[in-house]
Amino acid sequence: MQNTRLNRLFDAIGFQVRQWLGNPWRRISLLVISLLLGNFVGTVISTTAGQRANLDVVVAFFLVVVTEVVNGLVYGSTPAISGSFLRQLINSFKIGLVYNLFVEALKLGS
Repeated sequence: MQNTRLNRLFDAIGFQVRQWLGNPWRRISLLVISLLLGNFVGTVISTTAGQRANLDVVVAFFLVVVTEVVNGLVYGSTPAISGSFLRQLINSFKIGLVYNLFVEALKLGS
């Protein structure tokens, strides 16, 4: 690509983000935030779908498809590719979401 100002700007921003994420504590804190955000979204989905009983099957199908796509993205590729931070964030979000849906199911079952 040509060395335009826009390309240099994106390169500089990408370098600063990679340098900022080089600190392990920042990476772990973002992974925990992603996990908790998935937990929150699981609560929102279960309460919203519970309000309208006719959407339960559609929401469950959508969640299963999203979970399987994320599993294929994270666990189906080579180890060098699956180690990217964005995939770790998405996987952490998925784990929080699935965990919360199990907790909600256990609360409803008891």
